[in-house]
Amino acid sequence: MALKTKLLLIILDGVPYRNWRRLMGNLEGWVQSGEASVWKMRSVLPSTSACCYASIHTGVSPQVHGILSNENRFRVAQPDVFSEVSNAGGKTGAVTHSYWSEFFRAYPFDLVEDMEFDEADGPITHGRFHTMTGYNARNQMTPSDVDLFATLTMLTKRHGIDYGILHTCTLDSMGHRFGHDCHEMDHAVYTLDGMLAVFLPRWIETGYEVMVTADHGQTDRGHHGGHDDEMQDFALYYFGSGKGPQADTLLDQLQLAPTILSRLGVPVPATMKAKPFLD
Repeated sequence: MALKTKLLLIILDGVPYRNWRRLMGNLEGWVQSGEASVWKMRSVLPSTSACCYASIHTGVSPQVHGILSNENRFRVAQPDVFSEVSNAGGKTGAVTHSYWSEFFRAYPFDLVEDMEFDEADGPITHGRFHTMTGYNARNQMTPSDVDLFATLTMLTKRHGIDYGILHTCTLDSMGHRFGHDCHEMDHAVYTLDGMLAVFLPRWIETGYEVMVTADHGQTDRGHHGGHDDEMQDFALYYFGSGKGPQADTLLDQLQLAPTILSRLGVPVPATMKAKPFLD
């Protein structure tokens, strides 16, 4: 079954709104040229990574799906973007932290069996994961973002995925280590923006709509999880033909899953109650 379009969701973990708008020169350049649109989006609470991941794909709050901390993990019960795209006959791909596999495929994550797989009948058709095992403030244990972008590009070229997600923790880890108002973070955001810019035009040229966003923000002290604009607010950049709201509209993170499904032409399940933000 052919879907209405193809779409890639790029999640850059832990980037507050102001650092998107002031440091992402390539993304902002495409906004200025009219090739992309940008809005502010607000995360769910708690604004903790695992909680946000589960909400991004299910369209329900942590109080509903039950993922309430990074340590509280299981296979979520609600329909999600992977399951609904697969049910509609589409092929999905994930190049992400292993939490995404645990929430939307199988818990717990098996380091040998689950790191890389191709399953025609699975909710995640093509999975390529990393764990960051051993992560701490002195050793980020993050893969190179170029490697992740290249792996997603491989899935689009080799397997023709209809929906793909990429998730990288580089900037979140840098934020926890250095905070978000420092020389180190300026350079880290600049570097990642340049790496992404090499691949993004290629995805668009091969027919994909692209969303680039975060899961949550982060404070200058490198914290998130609570109810604060710096912790919750981030940018969402959109490359595609859909028509969105006024530029000053504040988007809700729970709108992301139903918006993705509606762009793909996949029925939105009743559990996703937020209104899509793209026509």
